[in-house]
Amino acid sequence: MQRRAQAKAAELGISFAEYVRRVIAQDLGEAKPRADISMIFDLGASEEPTDIARDKDKLLGEAVWKEYVRKTGHKEKRRRR
Repeated sequence: MQRRAQAKAAELGISFAEYVRRVIAQDLGEAKPRADISMIFDLGASEEPTDIARDKDKLLGEAVWKEYVRKTGHKEKRRRR
């Protein structure tokens, strides 16, 4: 099979490696487009700027509280400082 593939590559005037690349590309079809990197960076986008270094305790507390409310169905509002 390899000898036949090498002969076909020579017939086409290309290297065996190029022939193999073309056959694989043909078999696999076109590459799927990659996700836009901005999708990753926009995950934490909010309307107001945040300073995670300064506000990390507050932001983590809010996230934990929201998770608690979601899991327990707790309706009571958390006291704000």
